[in-house]
Amino acid sequence: MTRYGIAEWYGHDLLDLTTTERRDHADAAVNRRERPCPYRPGPCNKTGGVCSMRQYGETRGRVTSVVGPTVIMCPSRFEQDRLLLGWLNEIVGFDADAMLAREVPFMVGNTGKPAGKIDLVVATEQHDLRWFGLEIQAVYFSGPGMDDEFVRYLRDEGTEPLYPNGVRRPDWRSSSAKRLAPQLQVKVPTLRRWGSKIAVAVDGPFFDSIGGPSAAPSHDLDAGDVIWLVPEVVDGQLARRHWEVLTLEASCEKLLAATPIPRADFEQQLRERLRPFSAGA
Repeated sequence: MTRYGIAEWYGHDLLDLTTTERRDHADAAVNRRERPCPYRPGPCNKTGGVCSMRQYGETRGRVTSVVGPTVIMCPSRFEQDRLLLGWLNEIVGFDADAMLAREVPFMVGNTGKPAGKIDLVVATEQHDLRWFGLEIQAVYFSGPGMDDEFVRYLRDEGTEPLYPNGVRRPDWRSSSAKRLAPQLQVKVPTLRRWGSKIAVAVDGPFFDSIGGPSAAPSHDLDAGDVIWLVPEVVDGQLARRHWEVLTLEASCEKLLAATPIPRADFEQQLRERLRPFSAGA
C-alpha cells in the first residue's frame, strides 16, 4: 500500500530534513509563521508550505520508500531558477532583454473591476511590443486537509518521516477540466484575435494524466494557439521535459477527456451507496 504525502516542505525535501527541522517546519505550518519562498521573491504564500507531494511506502508507520514522481502542488514551485521563462523566451525567439510582468488584468466584470488575470507575461519592445502569456497550473489534491499531518510532525521525535495519516490524491480532473480548460476557453480566443498566444505550464504527472505528449508533437508556433511547457522535478531541481504546440480545440479535448466506467461497475457502486429516504442522504 502507498499513500501520497509531503515531498517538499518550504522548499526542502522531506527525506533530507532532520527530526528537529521537520518539527520547525511543522511549527511554522501550524502557527502560520511567515517563511521565505525559495522559488520566487517574497514570502511563501502556500498555507502550510507544502510545495509538492509524492507516494510513499511504509513500515510500522514510517516512510521507507518513494513510489513514483514528485507532483507539484504550488504554482510558485514552477518558478525555480526562472526555468519556464527562459524556456518560453527561447521558444518564441526573445533575447536576454525580454521583460516580465505578473498578474496582468485581462477581463473586467460588470462592476468595472478586474475579473481575471494572466499569471505571467513575457514581452519585448525591440521594435513593436510583442508578448506571450504564461498560465501556471499546479494540481489540487482531494482528501483530508494537512493540518493533522502538521500537528503529528510537531509532536514527533522519530528519526524517519511519518507515513501519511490520510488518503490524499492529486485531483487532476478538477485541476484540468474544472480549472484550466475554462481559463483557456475564455482567454485563447481573445489572444488569437490579438495575434498572440498563451503558454501553459503543468508538470509531468499532470500532463501524463491528460494523455501525455502527442504522437507527433509540433514545435511550429503557427500550428496552434497554446504552447504547452511540461517540466518535472528531478533531484530537487526543476528540469525541462517536453513542449509542444496545440490548438485550443486539441488542448481542451485533452483536458476534458474522460471515459465512463462500465455500467455494471457504476450500478454496483450505486447499490452500495443507496439509502432509504428516511435515513437521510
